[in-house]
Amino acid sequence: MISSLLVANRGEIARRVFRSCRELGIATVAVHSDPDEGAPYVREADAAVRLPGAAPGETYLRVEALVAAALAAGADAVHPGYGFLSENAEFAAAVQAAGLRWVGPPPAAIAAMGSKTEAKRLMAAAGVPVLSAPAEPTEADLPLLVKAAAGGGGRGMRVVRELAELPGALVAARAEAAKAFGSDEVFCEPYLETGRHVEVQLLADEHGTVWALGERDCSLQRRHQKVVEEAPAPGLDGRVRAELHAAAVAAAKAIGYVGAGTAEFLLASDGRFYFLEMNTRLQVEHPVTEAVTGLDLVAWQVRIAEGAALPAEQPALTGHAIEARLYAEDRQGQPQTGTLHLLEIPGVQEEFTSSPGRTLRLDSGVAAGSTVGIHYDAMLAKVISWAPTRAEAARRLADALSRARIHGLVTNRPQLVAALRHPAFLAGEVHTALLPEITREEPPVGIELAALAAALADAASRRTELPSGWRNLPSQSQVKRYRTPEGAEHEVRYRLTRDGLRAEGFPEAELVAAEAERVTLREAGLARSFRVARYGSLVEVDSPLGAVTLTALDRFPDRSAQTEPGALLAPMPGTVVRTAAAPGDTVSAGQPLLWLEAMKMEHKVCAPADGILTDLHVKPGQQVDLGAVLAVVQPA
Repeated sequence: MISSLLVANRGEIARRVFRSCRELGIATVAVHSDPDEGAPYVREADAAVRLPGAAPGETYLRVEALVAAALAAGADAVHPGYGFLSENAEFAAAVQAAGLRWVGPPPAAIAAMGSKTEAKRLMAAAGVPVLSAPAEPTEADLPLLVKAAAGGGGRGMRVVRELAELPGALVAARAEAAKAFGSDEVFCEPYLETGRHVEVQLLADEHGTVWALGERDCSLQRRHQKVVEEAPAPGLDGRVRAELHAAAVAAAKAIGYVGAGTAEFLLASDGRFYFLEMNTRLQVEHPVTEAVTGLDLVAWQVRIAEGAALPAEQPALTGHAIEARLYAEDRQGQPQTGTLHLLEIPGVQEEFTSSPGRTLRLDSGVAAGSTVGIHYDAMLAKVISWAPTRAEAARRLADALSRARIHGLVTNRPQLVAALRHPAFLAGEVHTALLPEITREEPPVGIELAALAAALADAASRRTELPSGWRNLPSQSQVKRYRTPEGAEHEVRYRLTRDGLRAEGFPEAELVAAEAERVTLREAGLARSFRVARYGSLVEVDSPLGAVTLTALDRFPDRSAQTEPGALLAPMPGTVVRTAAAPGDTVSAGQPLLWLEAMKMEHKVCAPADGILTDLHVKPGQQVDLGAVLAVVQPA
């Protein structure tokens, strides 16, 4: 029996495993990099071991350091989580060689599936259909998808639509894959524009029993990374479902699989499916399977590692579950860094576990005060809803997200809500190209009213005996200026008179109540409450109209602090990977000038317009802060 378990990972998955360990009576050990020292998962562990450094290559990707940490802490088992070394056969073998129990599949099974190219060869031999591209593709083979042979999560992936783009895509994919997974092996396969990403959850014991615990649809993706997942897959034909499950079980048996794993398939519009890869670990989206089966998959991983056998009958699936991944990212999908001041999801009934009849679950690796840095993934949380029907599950999840209070970071919450309410999604017409087509929701009329509420709340916080706004000259208005994350500025002008509120642009607005943290306004007979929170100059306003983030501006800004025209600013903190132009070069709009590495991915910085690159302030290897001037492009 396992008495103490080390999780060789961080964040949300470490907290998830710790939750099951507490239920099973197992002591927990965390490992942490220097930036993670104060993270919630470290505080929750019974013991923690420091991994000196910040970047994954210095910390969570060091096999010898992780094994040494487990031995030093007195752990007798290691759970790899997902990502990092979770699918590294050498790590699994090193854990076992040290006399520790590995909570995962045998190293040989990991090695067999560790390279997607080798995995495809094995699956084809087992009779499982696979996608393949010729060694020397032609125009007829386009579009192609360049993929990393190790790892996943969208890293090391590039879509190629013209043969001339292929060499550059291979170079970029190799560089990104090497940094994320320690291997620069990549390969190509045909890219199906509107295919569906469907995967089968597997659970196998060492006694020969393999369960196919239903399937998940993970088609809503951006940058080839899953964003919304659900179980079961909507609109799946009974015959196709049975064949998918059978193919997944055959894949597991072909390599002697043990533990929790996932077989991923691409489902074409004609009902044919193709094996993509097998994830020899727990998946990020495992909560939706737990919600419809009632199983604790992490607990079963531990039991199987201890030698337990699966029951004779596998559980039936009940209802429908949907998971939405909440990321810190801007409207263009660029990861964001900073401090999370508040994460509050109304109606959450469970954290890190699913119980029968529970409708809303939250899995998160962060808490109020957590810092989201440049070294790791920008996912803040997963919100999971369960309901008897798919329509109810989607409605509950959209409502919870729309009412959530998320302060300090711009997130993809608007797009998640838009996707969950989109007619195509609700009709089950999902595919991998759908999410980019969905416009992110904006508060319909909320920004101006939110700015007015913010100004009134600010005045209330400064209130003395007389209400702010009372003056000997009643014609003089109070003025406050705010800026949105997109750069739009809003000026608020109002007066509080004996006859009530007089706000420019809102002739019918009435002030019902104003406090430092809540303002109620009535307009055209309809009263709404605005909850206002301030963090320095940052102002967060939540209301039935939507969430609005504002930055309070000085009435008389310092002109000397303004950036020169044409300056390109760093969209996030990161490291300059490479540059593709030099001062004096003529550049065109959209032309890549340099690449930044942040949050385990590379991000292009492109010329905003045609012109001359007059200045390049950075060089490869240089670290830059958010907002730093990278280059200057002037009109020709």
